[in-house]
Amino acid sequence: METFRDEPLGYLLHRVTAALRAEVAATVLEPAELAAPEYLCLRMLAQAPKSNAQLAREAQVSPQAMNKVIRELQDRGLVTRPATVSSGRSLPATLTREGVTLLARLDPEVAEAEDRVLGKLGKQERRELRRLLVAVGPVVSRR
Repeated sequence: METFRDEPLGYLLHRVTAALRAEVAATVLEPAELAAPEYLCLRMLAQAPKSNAQLAREAQVSPQAMNKVIRELQDRGLVTRPATVSSGRSLPATLTREGVTLLARLDPEVAEAEDRVLGKLGKQERRELRRLLVAVGPVVSRR
């Protein structure tokens, strides 16, 4: 009998997320002296510059928590924010050259960690899993 049908989807996703997070943290982030929220912030900024509020909404954390993450990344020279903006109050954060370089170095290591966690799946199954997750994932507001 297929017992996976009895398990709630949220529970199954949590188990996979926990395994991925632990593997990536232990083998990639800790050696790079990055915490998971910092890596997530860098990953989001790789898509486009974003304000603290946008980053907080996308990461589902408080603006105060995200501000702390951004300050830590700024202190390391991985992220920059302008001192002032010409209009509005938003100070969009952007990756520095060092931030882009770090992500480019970490990406293959993260992919290897993912491969270890998803080792029971074939290459095609992994692609299909990604496709399905993208298909059902919510579209994040670009406000």
